[in-house]
Amino acid sequence: MTIRVLVADDQQLIRIGLAGIVDTAPDLQSIGSVATGRDAVAAAAEHRPDVVLMDVRMPEMDGIEATRRITTAGHARVLMLTTFDLDEYVFGALRAGASGFLLKDVPPLDLLSAVRTVAQGEALLAPRVTRRLIAAYVNRQAQPHVKEPPRLPEAVTTREREVLLLVAEGLTNAEIAERLYIGAGTVKTHVARLLAKLDARDRVQLVIHAYRNGLTG
Repeated sequence: MTIRVLVADDQQLIRIGLAGIVDTAPDLQSIGSVATGRDAVAAAAEHRPDVVLMDVRMPEMDGIEATRRITTAGHARVLMLTTFDLDEYVFGALRAGASGFLLKDVPPLDLLSAVRTVAQGEALLAPRVTRRLIAAYVNRQAQPHVKEPPRLPEAVTTREREVLLLVAEGLTNAEIAERLYIGAGTVKTHVARLLAKLDARDRVQLVIHAYRNGLTG
């Protein structure tokens, strides 16, 4: 199945470059590009792409607000792209429902892999978006009157807890399988069960659960 990608960036050369990179992959197809957040929302509603490559800073409507509207409507998954790795952009993208966050200096092959990952319903963060940022995000969201962190549901098994910890460390399913000496399909099953048991939308929210429950620091 071909993954359909919409590119949203206010710089024409970057739009052309990103669309060109997407079209080098036989399983990906660029279906268009737009220069503003408002146009991104409209194009996503009209064309229903699988993934939107979304810039953060754009005229008329920034990428964060455009992402919020697109994900709320369920029109596409969004992979954020920016030249900045400042905390507020990461937080804004997470709150808006983005499935991924990458910097624009990402190698082309890594970009294509990221698009595939997001299209499959998973989530990712750039390596430079460190665990420190996720921890800070959790701290910002924490309720000051809560004395103890929430506990994982009893339904979460010991193995699922191990998988959750490795997800929080940023490992892929293949890396988790190698670490735990189990099959990649088994890891995928554990991740799916964790998403259901923790009522999490994606892997990013699993990382947040891990921090909130003191599994990692």
